[in-house]
Amino acid sequence: MDHSINNTDRPPYGILAVLMVGAFIAFLNNTLLNIALPSIMTELDVDAPTVQWLTTGFMLVNGIMIPTTAFLIQKYSVRRLFITAMGLFTAGTIIASLAHVFPVLLIARMVQASGTAIMMPLLMNVMLTSFPLEKRGTAMGIFGLVLMFAPAIGPTLSGWIIEHYDWRMLFHFVTPFAALILLSGIFLLKDKKDKVELRLDFVSLLLSSAGFGGLLYGFSSAGSKGWDSPQVYGTLTIGAVSLLVFILRQLKQDRPMLNFRIFKFPMFALSSAISMVVTMAMFSGMLLTPIYVQTIRGISPLDAGLMMLPGAIVMALMSPITGRLFDKFGGRMLAIIGLSITVVTSYYFSRLTLETTYTQLIILYTVRMFGMSMVNMPVTTNGLNQLPARFYPHGTAMNNTLQQVSGAIGTALLVTVMSIRSETHAEELADSAIKNLTGQPTPAALAEMKQQIAMQAMLEGINDAFFVTVLIAGIALVLAFFIKRAKPAEDIIEATPSEKKIGNKLVEN
Repeated sequence: MDHSINNTDRPPYGILAVLMVGAFIAFLNNTLLNIALPSIMTELDVDAPTVQWLTTGFMLVNGIMIPTTAFLIQKYSVRRLFITAMGLFTAGTIIASLAHVFPVLLIARMVQASGTAIMMPLLMNVMLTSFPLEKRGTAMGIFGLVLMFAPAIGPTLSGWIIEHYDWRMLFHFVTPFAALILLSGIFLLKDKKDKVELRLDFVSLLLSSAGFGGLLYGFSSAGSKGWDSPQVYGTLTIGAVSLLVFILRQLKQDRPMLNFRIFKFPMFALSSAISMVVTMAMFSGMLLTPIYVQTIRGISPLDAGLMMLPGAIVMALMSPITGRLFDKFGGRMLAIIGLSITVVTSYYFSRLTLETTYTQLIILYTVRMFGMSMVNMPVTTNGLNQLPARFYPHGTAMNNTLQQVSGAIGTALLVTVMSIRSETHAEELADSAIKNLTGQPTPAALAEMKQQIAMQAMLEGINDAFFVTVLIAGIALVLAFFIKRAKPAEDIIEATPSEKKIGNKLVEN
């Protein structure tokens, strides 16, 4: 692949450091923006469904771009891809910091997303080709430590900045760091790549964009528009049909843009299934907890961020420890323990009340994140370990794409459960309140009763949504018992001549 990259005796720590810092800045930017959405709504005069496009649009671009990274990583050098990715991200950040109308801000976010989409698969591919199998868990653990600190400090830092400055300061804060990383990549990355005769299949690109983009948009819109909206089921149908045609086309091609044959490797297929399920469960904490804390309990954004900070820090600090444990014991034990903790804590989250204390929430959320820290990285690494080197770009691209899709599905599912169950509970509580009424209540008492019913109904809806995550995490726990320590398997799939050529370059260089 790349000279000076694939030397397992001495991994390219300088290159990895530049890539990791770049990925950290990109991830930090994503976590900074969530708390700023209400401020952006007020200043740019847009409603909630519109401002949500800053997240949905970002996700859509990721879903469209990530499947192409398998082709890009095989075609171009690490230096060229990193400079392109960081250049796009920096340009998007600068445009966003100057935006005074919503369309400009949305375009800037999509430009950022096009850079971020390349960054993660590129970094994971370099990690896989730089470290031998027996040290890969530790290396991925360090990689996780760096990236997990972004969501650890993001919400709290964002809350503080929003309370003291304009929301544009979030982008002003990131810009100099992004520019510095871009310059570092230009001067420090020196790897070269032998010319590889690969051409992008534009029909596959179109089908992939319509497939993954349609699914992401459909599931992302379901929560706000409802499943009976033509916009939702129409895009889901287009996405599903396009994705099916895309998969069939890839299976027939000698040089597929994204190789679905990697699912013939059992541990990779199993790890993908577990990772998707865990991502769906993880989104429950990220989505439902802030709604409960801020909407029902009236806790400020800064205090909500501080509440989640210990859990994110624990997850980050556990990453290198989990990596070492993975190298020693494999992924099965870690996944079983981690998912057991996730199931138990998710159950306790499904029993929240209006009297649950702030301290209880911190402890529960922290323990839940501790459990999840034992799952994602070990399971993903174990699955990728079974792939021959020639399939690394496809494996990393596939994992990142499936995480985007499962995140959108998880969010749509949980929002739907919360909304439907809240309405049901509201009707039940209203009927019960009417039966227990004595005399004619005053308008003020009636308004207060309606507000209490609405809050209690939303709380019960959140609890029901959390209970769904108990079932989801339970499925992942059952699957975890089938995990076996993976080793590279060369004989499951017969490589095409072009894949053999690329695979040989990966090993030789």
